[in-house]
Amino acid sequence: MGTSNNPPEPVLPDVLPNGVRLIFCGSAAGKVSAQKQAYYAGPGNKFWRTLYETGLTPRLFSPDEYHLLPSCGIGLTDMAKHVFGSDASLPKNADDPHRVYRLVCDAAPTALAFVGKRSAQVFFRTHFGLKKMPYGLQQHTLGHTVIFVLPSPSGLAVRYWDIVPWQSLAAHMT
Repeated sequence: MGTSNNPPEPVLPDVLPNGVRLIFCGSAAGKVSAQKQAYYAGPGNKFWRTLYETGLTPRLFSPDEYHLLPSCGIGLTDMAKHVFGSDASLPKNADDPHRVYRLVCDAAPTALAFVGKRSAQVFFRTHFGLKKMPYGLQQHTLGHTVIFVLPSPSGLAVRYWDIVPWQSLAAHMT
């Protein structure tokens, strides 16, 4: 019996419509998100509430409505598309910063926002040679696309939570 040369299916599909203005890039789907097949579905995750509270969405969406975000000009992806779990549990070879770079260059959104520092660190180390970056708007850009690093809304990262960088992103998008 032969093996397939097809790449594995992503845990969650990218949501990257034409004309997207903002792309959120997380690390990887969490366990609950993988089980529910919905982005940011963990019970303690503040992603959806934060989008609404900062005005990035006109109403509070539920995780299973993630496919409706393009109506708000928002796209979704992850640094590691073929694995799921907490940041600490992800295999080192699961990240694909080159794929994220290509997606952003092709879509040319106004902003790329990393949801949590881990995905940002992988990207910045690969493309800019940097190991550390602050939360908020970054000095580096991808063409006309500005880059934000946001505190993770995951319940597991509650000690790092700060809505201010999310508010700065929302202000930049208006």
